[in-house]
Amino acid sequence: MVPHLITALNGPINELEQRILDSMPAIERWFRLEWMEHTPVFYSSVDVRNAGFKLAPVDTSLYPGGWNNLTPAMLPLAVQAAMVAIEKICPEAKNLLLIPENHSNNASNTFYLSSIAQLRRIFHMAGLNVRVGSIDPDIKQNTTVELPNGETIVLEPVIRSAKRLGLKDFDPCTILLNNELTKGVPGILEELHEQFLLPPLHGSGSIRRKSTHYKSYEDVCKRFGKLLGVDPWLINPMFLTCTDVDLADSVDTLLAKIKKKYKEYGITDKPFVVVKTSHSSQADKHAGSSVMMLRQSSELKNHKDIALFTGELVVQEGVLTKERMNDAVAEPVVYMMDRYVIGGFYRVHADRGMDENLCSPGSHYVPLAFAEGTELPQPDVKAGASAPNRFYMYGVIGRLAMLAASYELEATDPEAEEYE
Repeated sequence: MVPHLITALNGPINELEQRILDSMPAIERWFRLEWMEHTPVFYSSVDVRNAGFKLAPVDTSLYPGGWNNLTPAMLPLAVQAAMVAIEKICPEAKNLLLIPENHSNNASNTFYLSSIAQLRRIFHMAGLNVRVGSIDPDIKQNTTVELPNGETIVLEPVIRSAKRLGLKDFDPCTILLNNELTKGVPGILEELHEQFLLPPLHGSGSIRRKSTHYKSYEDVCKRFGKLLGVDPWLINPMFLTCTDVDLADSVDTLLAKIKKKYKEYGITDKPFVVVKTSHSSQADKHAGSSVMMLRQSSELKNHKDIALFTGELVVQEGVLTKERMNDAVAEPVVYMMDRYVIGGFYRVHADRGMDENLCSPGSHYVPLAFAEGTELPQPDVKAGASAPNRFYMYGVIGRLAMLAASYELEATDPEAEEYE
């Protein structure tokens, strides 16, 4: 199954797909050499948008939820990737402590806890004893939550000793955060002794800046574009950083750059930009107010959420999604663990347009059906006609974004600065 594109199956996106397929050995060698020099982030998910004329990531999460949307057929690869990731970090690992978001015991969060249960299952099958420890101050005793599928999950209050974090009668080698810590890093997670905390604290939402990630991705795309002999813009959304004071000017400047590119490629769609706070903690993403979609700067004056956008901001080129699942707008989400693509799904929203944010209430998820089998890319098949080829292309873009996250974490590592 190839998702339906409302654009004709030709033009830049298929030319890009063909170039990627023709360059597969060079691409895989390029990634292999990169991973000799850089450490992959432990796990990640990347939202990808296919505009028909460009394919680009629009969000990279280092604390991915939604694991319950991966089908059982995807789990063997996820388990193998988990084994590889753990062996790199702590080969003798026996116990893993999984820390979810706070307030995840609320009845409305059973969908999220289903994702935690899936992660627990993956690492259990990878050979680890896994327990779920909450840093939510409201969790003062073991709390059992029943999930929609009849499964249960137990949230246990964490116990901090002088230098280690664990649970009653449970001392983990590795602590896996699935908590973005957008409200700040709690002291209970700091200065741990001989325990591996993943992802590192400087990757948390209260510290990480989107602008740093986008700059890292831009650098990756320049090098990758040179490898393929393609315009990096075909896989990279342009962006500018600014403050709320010069936001309008930045919107106008970026729109002008996008229009120039559209003219170069003969694109007739109307360009738009997406305004985001650079820090995840600056806006409540769950309230649907973390982004503004604008076609012109004059729209800022009457925007209902304008007061939320203060401090350092990012103005990013908006990427249309012209994919459809049963006539509803869709975008692929690629899941990775260590350096491997392990699966994904389509985020589908029947009530949103192709220039709107699909990560909002009303969305649902359709597994990448072609990942059910073991098909590999088919280089001899015409571009745009093969599901495995399209998924391979999604995976390449996802890995580029994940590589950029690795660059980003290396560049912002406070311990590395101490050694300089």
